[in-house]
This record gives sequence, structure tokens and C-alpha cells, in this order.
Amino acid sequence: MRIGIVILTLCIFGSTGTAKAPPGELASVEGVVSVVRKTKGPADDGNVAIWLKPVAEPGQRNGENPLPRVRLKIVQQNRRFEPHFLVVPVGSVVDFPNVDPFFHNVFSLFDGKRFDLGLYEAGTSRSVPFNSPGVCYIFCNIHPEMSAVVVVVDTPYFAVSNRAGEFRVPNVPMGRYVLSVWHERHKPERPDEFPRDVRISQGSNSVGVIRLIESVQVIVPHKNKYGHLYNAPPPQSPIYK
Repeated sequence: MRIGIVILTLCIFGSTGTAKAPPGELASVEGVVSVVRKTKGPADDGNVAIWLKPVAEPGQRNGENPLPRVRLKIVQQNRRFEPHFLVVPVGSVVDFPNVDPFFHNVFSLFDGKRFDLGLYEAGTSRSVPFNSPGVCYIFCNIHPEMSAVVVVVDTPYFAVSNRAGEFRVPNVPMGRYVLSVWHERHKPERPDEFPRDVRISQGSNSVGVIRLIESVQVIVPHKNKYGHLYNAPPPQSPIYK
């Protein structure tokens, strides 16, 4: 299976480094994602992950805040994962409850997190800890139409764009960062523009418009957890509904 992964990086520089800042020296980073499509469809610039990774200046200590440990859910319902997309900090746990009246088998074979939760029935749930950064593509071994993505970041400073493409990363100490941007189906319009220097001061800072174009490398049908094509479900099977 070929799946395109694109990460856009920008260097953001400030005058105070990444030493832990007093409350009055926090900033917010804002911007807009604009998606240029090659195919027809409703306008939607949402579900773009944006995160800032602190970089220590020479002679300064990296004062990054501890990562928040969160617990979120991706629900299996109507042969879909809801939500389809999550961004979580390293150390988070995601629950996968099954509310469908039949079995599911959630798995991922990607380096972002490799796991296989096995078959489990309606009304039960299983969990996955995400302990390292990366992009995790998630599928069901029974229903090939089901897919989800979890982006795991090693920073507390992240955001997800809304349908209008707007995003805001609040409470960022002034300093030097690397800003990364990721979307499942798109890539930067002009990767040669990056990285670029941006100086962040106290208050609100804008990184402007980030333009993405639809990737020519689309996601092709994936295989099951055994690396084989999905078989047609047996008729009247209580598992393969």
C-alpha cells in the first residue's frame, strides 16, 4: 500500500529562547490553511494538524512544558471510525469502543504505532497507548471501508484547523520553534519556501496562509492485517456484518 505522508516545516525564531516564560510572556500563533483541490467536492480546509516543537537557543535550556496526558475516544459506529482524525500528545491513550451490533478488529501496521486489538464484540472497548511521535493509520480487519488517522506529537503546542482553515495555537512561550503541518491527502504548494524565519513577539503572531494542494498520490485500497486482500464476507455471518 502506498500512502503519501507530507510534513511541512518552518523555523520560528523569537528573542527569548525557549526558557519557561512567565504568564505575561506567552504568545498565540495563528494562521489559515488553504487547500487547492484537483477534484470536485465541498470546500473543507479542516483536519490539518499544526504543531510547534521548541528548539533551544545556544546557551539556553529547553524549557518545554510537560506533555499533557489525555484520554480520547475513536468510536466504531455504522462501519466508521468517529472521529476519523485525531491529534494527541505523546503518552496519550485512545479508547476504541465498539457500538456496532457486530464484531470489529482494529489494527495498524504503521511505524507511528503498530497494534492489533483482535476481534471484540458490540458493547466492549479496547485501548491503545501512543508513546512515540508519528502518524498512525488505523483500519478494521473485517471492514475495509473503515479507516482513521492519529497524529502523535511530542509537544504540548498543537492545533487542528477548522473547516474554514483557521487555526490557533495558544499559550506558547516566546522562543524558537519548528512548526510542522500535516494532512492526509494534501502537500505544500511550494515546499521550497520552507523552512522560513518568523519572529514571534508577545501577543498574537500570524504565520499567514499555508497553501496545500491535493496530492497526486492518492490512498489506494489497503490490505488486511495479514497483508492479503480482503475476502468477501461469508453470508449470514454474525461477525462479518
